[in-house]
Amino acid sequence: MAAGARLICASADLVEGGRGIRFDLARGGSPVPAFLVRYRGKPRAYLNRCGHVPVELDWQPGEFFDSTGLYLICAVHGALFAPETGLCLAGRCAGRGLEPLPVEERPDGIFFLES
Repeated sequence: MAAGARLICASADLVEGGRGIRFDLARGGSPVPAFLVRYRGKPRAYLNRCGHVPVELDWQPGEFFDSTGLYLICAVHGALFAPETGLCLAGRCAGRGLEPLPVEERPDGIFFLES
């Protein structure tokens, strides 16, 4: 494993369009919530913070997709985000998307690439 990579989960733990995996990052000496989902076969990770106001997106722990499984949704405002980019597509986020995080899938799991 390369330096600066932290295991988040096994690949099999992340199901296409299903429940996400929550994890924390250290920013400014404090833990910051983040999440990982699988969309179109690839792992995607973002800070767990709506683009509109700093609230966590999941409506239940790990539940980030809307009922169609096509969009990430903010449980507080109903804003919709593109899972592959984090771009705000609809709602009160006014173009402010999610902050993407670097992840990589390897044979031994999915890793957050710390800088």
